[in-house]
Amino acid sequence: MSESNRGTITSRHYICKGLDTRMHTLTIHGEPASKSNARQLVLIRGRMVPIKSKKALAYSKAFTQQCPTLDPQMDEDLIIAMKIFYKSRRPDLDESLVLDLLQGPVYKNDRAVKMKYVQHGLSKENPRVVMAIGPLAQASEVIKRYEALLTEDAKSYP
Repeated sequence: MSESNRGTITSRHYICKGLDTRMHTLTIHGEPASKSNARQLVLIRGRMVPIKSKKALAYSKAFTQQCPTLDPQMDEDLIIAMKIFYKSRRPDLDESLVLDLLQGPVYKNDRAVKMKYVQHGLSKENPRVVMAIGPLAQASEVIKRYEALLTEDAKSYP
């Protein structure tokens, strides 16, 4: 291997805290609130301001406690595949709160997500979000890893 190749390969590998930096799988327990329905108006300094609902704030706190932090964060174009397991059929399928909450711990900006594959699931006893995130250039591998993760998940939560 030439010296120039060695530098290129080395630059792709990162020492991280908790996760592989190229592709990640996560399961976050709890039911995310729909961002569009998760706003409430409050009076702040004489102005009506929309803030997250109590459900969205509670989910945000639980998410933060469960989500590992990447060092460094992902900053390339990304694909995310996720299945959101709700307690009932009532909530809208809405991944926007999850994408917002991944900003910071996993990637620098949610604008990096260029492809989304989102599914609705039901689990009355164990609402959760099962997801795989990786570089857009590895989209097929991310989807395969996501499908394998769902197979493992189904064994844990029949």
